[in-house]
Amino acid sequence: MSTDTRTSTAAHRPAAPAAAAVWDIAATVCDPEIPVLTIEDLGVLRDARVGPDGTGTTVVITPTYSGCPAMDAIRDDVLAALSAHGYTDARVELVLAPAWTTDWMTEDGKAKLNRYGIAPPTGKAAAGPVRVGLSVKCPQCSSLNTRELTRFGSTSCKALYVCQDCREPFDYFKVL
Repeated sequence: MSTDTRTSTAAHRPAAPAAAAVWDIAATVCDPEIPVLTIEDLGVLRDARVGPDGTGTTVVITPTYSGCPAMDAIRDDVLAALSAHGYTDARVELVLAPAWTTDWMTEDGKAKLNRYGIAPPTGKAAAGPVRVGLSVKCPQCSSLNTRELTRFGSTSCKALYVCQDCREPFDYFKVL
């Protein structure tokens, strides 16, 4: 019996006050592709550490996929936010394992997506390659009478759908 370890590695704000302060600053950085979401909302923010002497500040992030073009901007924005708060020795570490999953998104982040007009991911990521047809709720009128127009939308993380009732097109943030 195999288990999907990706869902069991949820990031949490560090308990140590110095690391928690670094996390809180990094958590304010918005995703450059979906600016209503922070990197904490997305689950991209994985850890924050401060060395025992109060230096050596590190923020750990995981991209939504290995080729995500937003990671350079996110890294730069995290460093700028930390620098603005006096953390001039900070670095950002990019980790690819475990792979990011939409299971790491916060419920608040999913609600923000919906209010922004992007249908949030529904369900949990599969442990293996499983393709299941599902209804995607329209973020405009809440109808389930929707259909996929194209598997790849404005970014690789999204698919383009259209509502058959209100006729509005919308992005759907895919379950990954």
